[in-house]
Amino acid sequence: MKTLTIPTAEPFFFPGSKSTGVLLTHGFTGAPKEMRWMGEYLNQKHGFTCLGVRLAGHATRPEDMIRSRHEDWLASVEDGYHLLRGHCEQIVLAGLSMGGALALINATRLEVAAVVAMATPYGLPPDWRLDYTEVLSKFIPYMPKSKDPPGTGWFDKAAWEQHVSYPQNPLRSIGELKKLLDLLRKILPEVTTPTLLIYSQDDKYLPLGSLNSMEYIYNHIGAARKQKLVVSGSGHVLPRDAQREPVFEAATEFIHSLQK
Repeated sequence: MKTLTIPTAEPFFFPGSKSTGVLLTHGFTGAPKEMRWMGEYLNQKHGFTCLGVRLAGHATRPEDMIRSRHEDWLASVEDGYHLLRGHCEQIVLAGLSMGGALALINATRLEVAAVVAMATPYGLPPDWRLDYTEVLSKFIPYMPKSKDPPGTGWFDKAAWEQHVSYPQNPLRSIGELKKLLDLLRKILPEVTTPTLLIYSQDDKYLPLGSLNSMEYIYNHIGAARKQKLVVSGSGHVLPRDAQREPVFEAATEFIHSLQK
């Protein structure tokens, strides 16, 4: 079967300044669409060149995600970085949720001007099954995302209706997410790149708590220049939900401050 990207969930590239490029990375089971409004804002209002990547196995079929590994997701960001680096002098990595974790890890491997990490987790709740997802997934390939009705946690319901993500979490992919977050905690002291952390106090999706995640990453990161912003009235998908404008403005101000 030919695999096609879900309509409206395609990667995007908005050319602009050759000085600064922003690489935008979506979250676990999500799609570049999560980051598109942010890319449009940064490009149209501030002239940044913006590239939104599609992580391996995402925005097509859940079966494709099952075959991908956390190393593939890291490589997807690295590929985007090199594409953007060919156009711009400096690169900012901006990521949502797992995309934020990918940005922070890649900031220790690539020459990066800054990181903007939004609603980024630092770990998953302790569960012995997480070490056996490869075996368990042969019997239970998918897990429900939540027991709550669809759209719960979103403040902008119109934005939620247009949201693109897989309806369930591939179990084996949850195991890969655990490996990624284990790596994140290990390398946080090595992240010396200027970093902005943005979270919502109303985000009920992060497994270990939104503000707990923010404080953990902020306290363990090695960057001398680091900031944190807490918004309210938004769910987990900060670049799409009701408080996206303050998020975009904070990211813009942070990027501009690097040039001062």
